Amino acid sequence: MSDTAVKKPYVRPSAVAGEKKSRALIAGIPARAFILAIVVIWTIPTLGLLVSSFRTQLAIAETGWWHGLINFTDFAQWTIANYERVLFADDMANAFFNSLLITIPSTVIPITMAAFAAHSIAWMVFPGRKILFVIIVGLLIVPLQMALIPVLRVYTRHGINGTYLGMWLAHTGFGLPLATYMLYGYISSIPKSILESAHADGATPWMMFTRLVLPLSIPAIASFSIFQFLWVWNDLLVALVFFGTRRPIVTTRLAELVGSRGQSWHVLTAGAFITMVVPLIIFFSLQRYFVRGMMAGSVKG
Repeated sequence: MSDTAVKKPYVRPSAVAGEKKSRALIAGIPARAFILAIVVIWTIPTLGLLVSSFRTQLAIAETGWWHGLINFTDFAQWTIANYERVLFADDMANAFFNSLLITIPSTVIPITMAAFAAHSIAWMVFPGRKILFVIIVGLLIVPLQMALIPVLRVYTRHGINGTYLGMWLAHTGFGLPLATYMLYGYISSIPKSILESAHADGATPWMMFTRLVLPLSIPAIASFSIFQFLWVWNDLLVALVFFGTRRPIVTTRLAELVGSRGQSWHVLTAGAFITMVVPLIIFFSLQRYFVRGMMAGSVKG
């Protein structure tokens, strides 16, 4: 019997790593294909809306929107008159401006208040702190519709129904519990040693909040900003109850266009795409913080 052992062939570590990487890529193909299919399915209606919004009424009536892409060089079918009509003749420009006046403060105010509240609950010791947090969490499950009539009565009594102030207060009240909960999850995950070091260096509570806590909480703040902005911008129910139709916003004006111009697809598609532009800009501007904000507070240590 020979004492010599059979030696295995030498395999470079880089080759092993490359093989593992190739297997991982192959194993991930079904998941990537599924995600790509979902993206395509969700993108096609938006693309059709965009193409139709720039086509003439005759082109929309005669052929589908995909013919516009196929015959892209047929400039006779393209026009910007749809946007001119919906913005000026159908008063969408005024509605767009009113929506901005409602949405921006209704996003900034609850975020500001929630940041103070979340920081206080996370790092300040005061009587009833845990009870207050339980109440905030409980408010998350209260249906919005339950509060509409009671709040409307209060608004009518104080004469703020149909005003910008009334809309700001309504959206702030409805969005504040979620904002506080999201920011609390992120702020409470900040290492305590960082705050203690800042306190030892002579930082006041206000300095720690503005120069340390807020910059570190940017991902959570951006994530809620996306949610709140999209919710307020696309809101129709709260706007009809507390703001009415005397001063139009994009959702109420678009609903009126559907009723009055149900067959005018060239106008409806232009109006619909105008309402989509700002939310798309906000989402793509803040998307890099979105996943980080959604994971806020999920892992500590």
